[in-house]
Amino acid sequence: SSSSSVASTSSAPISVVLPILSHADVPPLSAPSVTPPVPIASVSSSSGPSTSQFSSPSAVHDQEPSPTILPVLTNQQLDVLFPSLSSSSVSDISPINHHSMQTRSESGVTKRKDFTDDECYHTSLLALPQLDEPSSYKVARYSPEWVTAMQEEISALNTQSTWTLVPPPPGVNIVGSKWIYKVKRNSDGSVSGYKAWVVAQGFSQTQGFDYSETFNPVVRHTTVRLILSLAAMHGWQLRQLDVKNAFLHGDLEEEVYMKQSPGFEDSTHPQYVCKLRKSLCGLKQAPREWNAKFTGYLPAIGFKASQSDPSLFVKKEGYEIVILFLYVDDIILTGSSTSLVQTTIEELSSVFEMKDMGQLTYFLGLQISYLSTGSIFVSQQKYAKELLAKVGMTTCKACSTPCKPYTQVLQTEGEPLKDPSFYRSIVGALQYLTFTRPDLAYS
Repeated sequence: SSSSSVASTSSAPISVVLPILSHADVPPLSAPSVTPPVPIASVSSSSGPSTSQFSSPSAVHDQEPSPTILPVLTNQQLDVLFPSLSSSSVSDISPINHHSMQTRSESGVTKRKDFTDDECYHTSLLALPQLDEPSSYKVARYSPEWVTAMQEEISALNTQSTWTLVPPPPGVNIVGSKWIYKVKRNSDGSVSGYKAWVVAQGFSQTQGFDYSETFNPVVRHTTVRLILSLAAMHGWQLRQLDVKNAFLHGDLEEEVYMKQSPGFEDSTHPQYVCKLRKSLCGLKQAPREWNAKFTGYLPAIGFKASQSDPSLFVKKEGYEIVILFLYVDDIILTGSSTSLVQTTIEELSSVFEMKDMGQLTYFLGLQISYLSTGSIFVSQQKYAKELLAKVGMTTCKACSTPCKPYTQVLQTEGEPLKDPSFYRSIVGALQYLTFTRPDLAYS
């Protein structure tokens, strides 16, 4: 009998009616009243169904189940009863992020680059305070550092007898003059000094009248790599020299007249002009005249120019050798004999005013490091960071490959730069980075 009662009870459908109540039917903050459901018989392993619940199976079958009434609460009542599930919190749900993700494998980067302490040190160079370089004398005259630098420059020009003050001749081309300011830094980014130059505005010169030839040879990049390789292979010491006011050592063949330097005009003859006797920086022929002066002196102390690179010079004394190469006013020396290299430095310093920079550590954006194994490590991290700052990409992420593999560059992709010269300067800077990263040429 117990099994039949259960079967009959489970087969009858139970209908539930949900009436919609108003605020008057359900007062606020009152506990909801729920009518107890109809009891359903259960089967016990020890005895049959309780007689207090059912009188007979037929009675259960004939009895209609009473409906269960559940109240519908308002939003205000739900806010009080369930504050964490209130309807007001629905608007606070954040929108779903549908941004497409690109993994490292899709970008061609298979392993994350772990930077060494030295690399992390150099990546922080851009965090150093960037000192402003004045654009004119009117700005620089308020800074004691720049005033001192300008006074040193004028003193050096007067010592070299760079010009003579004369009344402006009629019908001659008088070029302008201006100040150039530069914060000089070490290879680690720290400030090494302040330098100011009086430069001639050579753009106003006329070819065939106040200048003729302008070509000035400089050492090739392949030559620099070769000399660094020889020094590392033989354990030679690399020395660096910096020529002070290098262009002032050149002699002018043409007559050039220039206006007096801003802020340092002669008080008795403010209208006079400078008749230049030395090749001042800014003149179109100044680098050529300095190179001719310096390279013309080197044969007197035993150097011979290389046939493959006119800026490379070699000196031999018995079984010893000294190698010198020149890039404008930067001189690099190395050789098999330390004493012979030192003698060469003393001979050059007796004719040209030079500053001995000691061991080569930084040259034309190249950072030179000497390893304990005797090898030489050359990098351009500082130069690369400055390039990123120039193009506004200091927050970009580093990767182990210079270019994403299998990238198809489209002619119609992107927008052209407003200034074409800016694009050309970026391409030239990237080409210079191939000095230490030749693989950039393939990106």
